[in-house]
Amino acid sequence: MSKPPFLDISVQPEDFDLASELQRLRLASPEAGALVNFVGWVREHASEGQLISQMLIEHYPGMTEKALQGIAQQAASRWPLLGVRIIHRVGLLAAQAQIVLVAATSLHRQAAFEACAFMMDYLKTDAPFWKKEIGAFGEHWVEARASDEQAKQQWKQP
Repeated sequence: MSKPPFLDISVQPEDFDLASELQRLRLASPEAGALVNFVGWVREHASEGQLISQMLIEHYPGMTEKALQGIAQQAASRWPLLGVRIIHRVGLLAAQAQIVLVAATSLHRQAAFEACAFMMDYLKTDAPFWKKEIGAFGEHWVEARASDEQAKQQWKQP
């Protein structure tokens, strides 16, 4: 029986060092032949096209980590992953700040690519985060997008 994949989830206000995080994941899964990652930033343009200066990201402590862990476990059950690292920041973030890292290691690249896309699609729709865009226009909460829900549908199994 093979060992379970390395799954590491963090919800934190602090920024992260991408190179350090990827190296840590690589060291945790030395047999990997591929490491794929996605990093998301605070966009400078609000949903309505206005410039934003900050984004407030709130979450439900305990529930959020559990949801992210569940998403990582789902990915590991669908693809032969060796490791997963998910970081999602919370709090008040400036435009262009890093928000999220999703990374996966596997023996081959296709599994890691698909797992990262799956995890991001589920994170966008199923993780309990609330985002408020702030700028010269004032502030408003970001609504769920139909396109995020549609992206998630591609992963539904019959």
